Amino acid sequence: MMDASDPAAPEARRKVEKIRCDACPVMCYVAEGKTGACDRYANQGGRIVRCDPLTVLDRRIEAGDSVVPFLGAEWDGAIVPDADRFVTGIGAGTTYPDYKPAPFIVSREVEGADLVTVVTEAIFSYCGVKVKIDTDRHLGPETATVRAKGEAVGHVTTAEYGSQMLSLGGVRHLTGGEKAEGRVTCDTLLALCNGEAVELTVDGGETVIVQAGEAPIVNGIRETKMRVGCGSATIGMFATQWQGLVDEVVVVDDHITGVVSEHQAGKEIGWPDTGIKILGRRSTPGRYFRVAEPGTGWGGTNVSDPLTILGPWNPRKGARPGLTLLMVSTTGEQHAYYVLDEDLVPRPAPLPEALREPVEIIAENCEPALCTVLFMGGAGGSLRAGVTRNPVRLTRSVQGAETTLTSGGAPVYVWPGGGITMMVDVTTLPARSFGYVPTPALVAPLEFTLPRAAYAAMGGHEGAIREVEDVLATGGDYGDAARSLGARGGPAWPPRRR
Repeated sequence: MMDASDPAAPEARRKVEKIRCDACPVMCYVAEGKTGACDRYANQGGRIVRCDPLTVLDRRIEAGDSVVPFLGAEWDGAIVPDADRFVTGIGAGTTYPDYKPAPFIVSREVEGADLVTVVTEAIFSYCGVKVKIDTDRHLGPETATVRAKGEAVGHVTTAEYGSQMLSLGGVRHLTGGEKAEGRVTCDTLLALCNGEAVELTVDGGETVIVQAGEAPIVNGIRETKMRVGCGSATIGMFATQWQGLVDEVVVVDDHITGVVSEHQAGKEIGWPDTGIKILGRRSTPGRYFRVAEPGTGWGGTNVSDPLTILGPWNPRKGARPGLTLLMVSTTGEQHAYYVLDEDLVPRPAPLPEALREPVEIIAENCEPALCTVLFMGGAGGSLRAGVTRNPVRLTRSVQGAETTLTSGGAPVYVWPGGGITMMVDVTTLPARSFGYVPTPALVAPLEFTLPRAAYAAMGGHEGAIREVEDVLATGGDYGDAARSLGARGGPAWPPRRR
């Protein structure tokens, strides 16, 4: 029998030497040439290396330019202009198990100030995404469970002006349920954060395809417009443009349905009464709540025939045969024109050409419907030990605006109060900035930038500080690859103190 240790033995029968990766709590044993379960770390020549390169943002490179491999050519010894380059946490590696300094602690001079940027990839088990979906269509009841691939991954939260809102992820879904729920939740969050499309279903509601920066698709229909305003606001904006062209206008909306003849905007310009009756809960004049139930029809209601929200017309208050009526939604996508017959019943009629432009101006004033995905996580726990030997000082420094926190070079919002709870628009980060570990948890890049003197005062790891030139020339513990990307437009970059 052939000895399995014999080099001539079949590959499948040789004993494969594995080494252990300590980059996350899973502690994978990784064979030569293979990656761990996260696909982020691999065994290369008996050494654990980071598969993705460290990313350096460079304002001198236009966004979208080809990636420049810094270490693919010999360094010419030139001093790197630090004000133009910013080392991000993307591809940096992690501090786990957190007794050691962050993978990169970089010294740089910007506009005469000596700064330190501490760079790491943080493992977030307490994290999620907030999703804003520009649509009037009702996706489901508030607090209804949102599912991906049949597993609960979040819930519907309070709607905002012209948008439906979802809250997805969080520790309860990631680790508080069955394994399948945690795995699907992690997959869903990772896909959304990396700009991929995800199909979600709402219990008792609709199916929606969400992708950051793209239009939502509700029940197979791509949204195109975010409403210009509620029914009342629409009347306030466009009443003067309808005057003299039609006798009555009703703007159908799930929030506030507006009636121009009763509305204060109509009164101000002398619009006469029409004797119209709206079947809803009257608020102030010309403004009605609850004309219908929420749905995917006109103005986010369940109405497909707008006449169903009307009661009998009153001739003593201005109703008459031949009176004309325009009914329109808050995006202008649905509209219908009617003329009252001898019995004061609205009858459909072709839209007069003179009214076409006033209807189209509603649609023109609507912004494109998009999905917004905000990653939200608690940058606390032991990862702070990779920055300083006294972690609470980092928290206080971030909350006090002495330390600027960024994610992949993108500005973040830090919530007031305890801890370091941050949110970032995923479209402001370079592509595929997020990763995962199969605990399950998401991995996101973080950078803490502060004056060098303040870093020393908080008990930072001064012995681990390196010049940016050294980082670009020699890389780090997990490999020596680096790449440069053009800096995105938008807020001032590199990050400045707030």
